[in-house]
Amino acid sequence: MNDPVFEHDRLDVYRLFLEDVSAAFEISKSLSGLHRHARDQWLRAAQSIPLNLAEDNGK
Repeated sequence: MNDPVFEHDRLDVYRLFLEDVSAAFEISKSLSGLHRHARDQWLRAAQSIPLNLAEDNGK
């Protein structure tokens, strides 16, 4: 059985932002303590970009 392919998976910009999310998580490992709230906000923002692209592409 073939895996379903979603339209947003074919977007170059979507794939680039997925790489950015991965990089953000790697970088965030070094941020702690006083930077915890900024780190959490940064990760939420990084995740929201590809999610919004996928949602908008589905419309």
